Amino acid sequence: MKKIIALLVVAIVLLAGFAYYQLMVVPVVPKDSEAPIVVQFPTGSSYEQVMDSLAVRGIRPNRTFFDPLANRMRFRREPMRAGRFSLPPGTSAIGLIRRLRSGAQATVDVVLTTEREPMNVAAKVARFLEPDSLAFWRLFQDTVFVDSIGYTPETLQTLFIPNTYEMYWNATPREFVARMVKEHERFWRANDRLDKAAAVGLSPAEVYTLASIVEKESLQAVERPRIAGVYLNRLRIGMPLQADPTAVFATREFDVGRVLHRHIEFDSPYNTYRYPGLPPGPITMSSAGSIDAVLSPEEHNFLYFCARGDGSGLHNFASTLAGHSRNIAIYVANLKARGIR
Repeated sequence: MKKIIALLVVAIVLLAGFAYYQLMVVPVVPKDSEAPIVVQFPTGSSYEQVMDSLAVRGIRPNRTFFDPLANRMRFRREPMRAGRFSLPPGTSAIGLIRRLRSGAQATVDVVLTTEREPMNVAAKVARFLEPDSLAFWRLFQDTVFVDSIGYTPETLQTLFIPNTYEMYWNATPREFVARMVKEHERFWRANDRLDKAAAVGLSPAEVYTLASIVEKESLQAVERPRIAGVYLNRLRIGMPLQADPTAVFATREFDVGRVLHRHIEFDSPYNTYRYPGLPPGPITMSSAGSIDAVLSPEEHNFLYFCARGDGSGLHNFASTLAGHSRNIAIYVANLKARGIR
């Protein structure tokens, strides 16, 4: 009997030691990985779905010992904790549970560039975060919600400032918008932008709208303050902006090569050939550079500008219609010299 008891004790000790070794020592995250392994668990995932997701990434703990420990450490639940997690190479089973149960999530970089409209923002953000584009678009179309954060469907695009934002992968659409509101407020508080907006006689939303036109008028950042000055001069004297990009936006013919008479005559409040002043909202997401160009415009007497047509992407400027006509002639001559017209 003593021998049997001794054997049982030895067996128990060996089993406990083996379990300890499996859970505390044996790496379940491959040690030969050159970088942390990133795993993502969608909202509503079950325990088995989480284990399957881990297995796909090469993480296969000994379930005989892992499952009881997962229950004891209250890791296993329905549904499981959702999110995106970075697992260092060589992580043990107990380390894995601790990271997935209560460890910090790994963030993702949400990159916003000059997306044209809120629907494009929805599609772009869905590339980085868990919710699909429809979830974001539905929220953007919720007029009650949009009104609650101080915007209208026409001005919602002014909320978004192109930048790279660190966020949690499973952030909801409302959490995304809340973050954008904070970033928007931070942007406008910086560099005296609110004071500069007041100095040019525009609200932040109006500055953004004008900046979106400047954004589309020139790919050359160096001349954007001069173009902004032209439009501000026109606004001050009540002259129509007559901006080609607004006519393109109004017709939604975004791939058009040249603005034609039918674009100019198209009836839309966004068409600044037909309606004076600024359009109801931006025609694209504006870059910080274009916003700052409107806030710190070049001071001059120019009322007109025309592309040079020499392939530089730059423009010639004029204070009078006669000067503008000469610049148009230069543009046409340059196109002919290049065999384009």
